[in-house]
This record gives sequence, C-alpha cells and structure tokens, in this order.
Amino acid sequence: MQTSYALPAAGRTWTHRWEVKRSKFLTFARRVMSEEAARDFIAEVRREYPDARHHCSAYLLHVDGANPVERSSDDGEPSGTAGTPMLDMLRGSGLIDVAVVVVRYFGGVKLGAGGLVHAYSQSVQQVLPLVDRVTRSRRELYTVTAPHAEAGRLEAELRARDLVVDVAYGAEVTMTLAVAPGGRTELASTLASLTAGVAEPAEAGTAWVES
Repeated sequence: MQTSYALPAAGRTWTHRWEVKRSKFLTFARRVMSEEAARDFIAEVRREYPDARHHCSAYLLHVDGANPVERSSDDGEPSGTAGTPMLDMLRGSGLIDVAVVVVRYFGGVKLGAGGLVHAYSQSVQQVLPLVDRVTRSRRELYTVTAPHAEAGRLEAELRARDLVVDVAYGAEVTMTLAVAPGGRTELASTLASLTAGVAEPAEAGTAWVES
C-alpha cells in the first residue's frame, strides 16, 4: 500500500504559454482530488477560452489501495497525439492528484502527428517545474490531553517536532498528533519525557497528512 506521494499545493493554478509554427499552446495545471474536480477544471478552462479549437486534458488521481485513476482527452486532435502524450508527462512527473489542460489556437500550419505529440508533451513538461509540490503521507493519529495551564508549553514542544495536526479546547486541551506508521512507542516516550510520565497517547485512527 502506498504510504506517501507528491501532489500540487492547494489553491493555485500554474500556467505556461508558448508558440509552435504559429499555433499557440496555453497550459494550465492544478491540483484535483476527484474526477468531478478534474472535470470542473477542464470545463472552467473551456469557458475561459471558448474560441480555441482544442482543449486537451489529462489527469491522475490517487485511489487508496488501487492504481491511480488515469484519464485523457484529445478533444478533436488526431487520436493519440494530445491526451496520451500529456498523460505520459504526468506519469513521469511523480505527481498524483493533478490535472493539466492544454488550449490550442491553430496558427494555420499543420504540425503533423509527430509535431502534435511533441507540442503537447512539451506543453506539459514545461509547466510541471513551475508546480509547487507538497507531500501527502499516511499517518497514525493519537490524541493527548493536558490542563490549560500546561498545554501551551506541551503544544510548543510537540509542534517543534512537527507532530501536531489539530488542537481542540474544552475542559482540557486535546491535541491530535500524527506519526509515521509504527511510531507509537517513540511518541509515548516523547510524551513521557515532556510530561514527567503523566500524558499517554490514545489511538485515534489514521489519516492522510500533508507537509
């Protein structure tokens, strides 16, 4: 089972523009977490550039316990000359949960099948280095509680170790901590040293955590 992977940072769209024999290629890359989000992204670009002849696309989506979902579209270009080369670039990028759309404005000069494959491949290849990456990792979650008077110091110590993913305030302060699989023993030792043996971690399941 995959325990970590790279994906684009949230909340941004990266773009690249270039020209090949008077045809203009506009590339857009974005993080997507579902097929619906990928389709919405493609539709958004299509609405923004309705006068373009082609809006070719490709995306890769993570699926727990299975191979990634892979989709591509030539959108009117000769079969296999746009979507598949774009998808090949995504496969080689190391990124998942990513979608790209390449908008083409035809310049009057036919590129031929080989020229189209090169143009669409390069369109994606040139935008990928611009993408800010984050890492998503499967982590075991634990909770620990502390009195308000002591919680500030403990939280600061745990944040310095990059363990805290959530803090809830009630009668006591409850912190949710994330560790790599198999890290409970080390976490328990850390908590014991920070709280003179008072605090112990309680299991709280697993989750994907970004860093």
